[in-house]
Amino acid sequence: MKLKYFCLILISLVWIISPVQAAEKQITIMTHDSFSISKPVLADFQKALGARVVILRSGDAGEALNKAILSKNNPLADIFYGVDNTFFSRALDEDIFIPYAPKVLANLAPELLMDPKHRLVPVDFGDVCLNYDIQWFKTRKIEPPKGLEDLVNPVYKGLTVVQNPATSSPGLAFLLATVSRFGEKGYIDYWKQLKTNDLLIVNGWKEAYWGHFTAASKGDRPIVVSYASSPAAEVFYAETKPDQAPTGVVIDNGSAFRQVEFAGILKNSASQDLAKKAMDFILSPRFQEDIPLQMFVFPSNTKAALPKVFTDHARITGDPARLDPELMDKHRDRWIREWTEALL
Repeated sequence: MKLKYFCLILISLVWIISPVQAAEKQITIMTHDSFSISKPVLADFQKALGARVVILRSGDAGEALNKAILSKNNPLADIFYGVDNTFFSRALDEDIFIPYAPKVLANLAPELLMDPKHRLVPVDFGDVCLNYDIQWFKTRKIEPPKGLEDLVNPVYKGLTVVQNPATSSPGLAFLLATVSRFGEKGYIDYWKQLKTNDLLIVNGWKEAYWGHFTAASKGDRPIVVSYASSPAAEVFYAETKPDQAPTGVVIDNGSAFRQVEFAGILKNSASQDLAKKAMDFILSPRFQEDIPLQMFVFPSNTKAALPKVFTDHARITGDPARLDPELMDKHRDRWIREWTEALL
C-alpha cells in the first residue's frame, strides 16, 4: 500500500515538473536593433530546437557587441548575431566565442569565410553605396554620378546626404569605402571637398533615407548612402509594383563597401549544445531564405533561393572597396575622429 502511494506521488511529480522544464528551455540570441525574422520561420526555428527562441535586440551593431564584451563572463545570451567586418578583429581579440563548424559550412560563400577556426561564421552580406533618384536626374537631364569622385563636381553641389560614421553603421561603411578608394593620405581631402560641395550629414540611415532622399520622401537630396539592395525594397513595398526600381546604385570602381555580418556562440553560454543546433538552423536554407525580405541583405548560404524582387532589383558589386580587418580595427576610431574634426 505504501509502495502504491509512493508511485502515485512520483507520477504526479513527473507530470507536474516536465511541462515546467520544457517551458524553461530556451535559447537567447543577442543582436542589433535591425534584426528581423518572420513569424513562420521563428515558429519553425523553435520547433527545430524544441525550445523558445528569445531575440535580445541591444542597440546598433557596435553597441550590441560592446554589451556582449562587457558581459562575457556572465553572458546575456547564447548566440551573438551581427558582428560585422568592421568590428571582426575586435570581436575575436576579446575571445568571447567558441569554435563551431556548422553542418552547412561547405555551402557558405567561401569569400565570406574570414575565421579559419569558425568562431564567427558569415550569415549575410550587403553592399553599402550611393543610391540616387532616377527620375530626379532624368527630369533635369543630368547624368547621375558613376563613382565617388563625381560627388565633388559642382554639378552635384547640394545633392548628397550621408550618415555620420560615428553614429551610423552604413555611415561608417561609407567612410571606409572612401579610405579604401582614396587612401589614408587622401580620404580627408576628399571629404573636405564634399563639405565644400554642400554635403548634408545626418545621424542615422532612417533620417537620411526617409527624411531627405527625394525618391523616398519630400526631401531635397537625390543622392543618399544606403544599400545596393535598397531598390528591391522600394519595389517590394510599393503599392503598385513598378517594372523598374525608382532608385539606382553606384557600385563600380570600389565605390561600394561590402558589409558582412557574422554570428557565433558565446563562450560562456550555459546551453552550448542547443546553441550549436541554433547555429545550424540560422545557416539553413529555411532561415537564410527569410533574410532578404526581412533585413534586405543577401544570405551567406549559396543554396538559399532569392526572392524574385531581389534577383530583379537588388545589386551586388563585383569590385567592392577592400580594407584589411586588422587595419580597420587598428585605425577605425582614429579615422572617425579625423572625420569628425574635419567635417563637423
